[in-house]
Amino acid sequence: MNLILFTKRNGRPVSVELTTPLRAAVLGGAAFVVIAATFALGAAWSQWYADRSAQARTLAWEQEFARQRDEIAEARRTAQEGLDALAVRLGRAHAHLFRLDALGQRLTRMADLDEGEFDFEQPPALGGPEVRLSSEPLPIADFVATLTSLDAQLGHREQQLNMLEHMLLNRNLQRQVLPAGRPVTSGWISSQFGIRNDPFTGQRAHHGGIDFAGRRGAPIIAVAAGVVTFSGERRGYGKMVEINHGSGFSTRYAHNHENLVRVGDTIRKGDRIALMGSTGRATAPHVHFEVLQNGRTVNPSRYVSTAAN
Repeated sequence: MNLILFTKRNGRPVSVELTTPLRAAVLGGAAFVVIAATFALGAAWSQWYADRSAQARTLAWEQEFARQRDEIAEARRTAQEGLDALAVRLGRAHAHLFRLDALGQRLTRMADLDEGEFDFEQPPALGGPEVRLSSEPLPIADFVATLTSLDAQLGHREQQLNMLEHMLLNRNLQRQVLPAGRPVTSGWISSQFGIRNDPFTGQRAHHGGIDFAGRRGAPIIAVAAGVVTFSGERRGYGKMVEINHGSGFSTRYAHNHENLVRVGDTIRKGDRIALMGSTGRATAPHVHFEVLQNGRTVNPSRYVSTAAN
């Protein structure tokens, strides 16, 4: 086997004859080079394939993580919406409780209950031996159902207490406008309602009210709430105050030394309306007290003796 070589020195080809051993060595070297190159290419391809697989797995993992993050975010959003809804329900329940406490305090005062018997600023008195039923947490659905039921019960209780308050207010209003009690804080009854001897003529005559004697200038008080319909001089009565209480009732307070109210004034039960005197047809300081029902005088005794609450 001959090899032709070209050299740079003279540019002429040189022929080299290869012997059998040398030829075997050359062929072996060439084969080694080819095999080494093949292994190198295979290793490079394997590495490239491995890198592509790793990139594909990494991408898949990133996509899975992104999906799980989205699911977690959605679960958090849903849970937050549920908590917000429960917060609204709890806020409404607290508002009901505040109103019920206020109603209870007003009703306690209106009903004149003993102080401390119902204290709405303190928790209700509860107790009893400990009995464990279950340590399992209350399911969300049961909790929401319980909250819904409690909210409805609070609403019903508030409505019932409002009706009760309305009834008590009406009853209290009736107490305030119905004549009851004495028109003076001190003094004594000097003349009753009915037929008597007239102090000026001595003749038998009808007396349309009750006379309460006392000192000049003593306070005269309203026996019921109402509106002043007359305040001035009237023949025989002297200085007089008349109050309309509604429901057909009115009262008169006569022979006053001085009237303290004017027509149109709103009067509460127990207000001072005049000072005792002896103006008009009177023999000494006193208040002539009349009760009228539907424009006609009635015996004031039943109203005077009525306990004023």
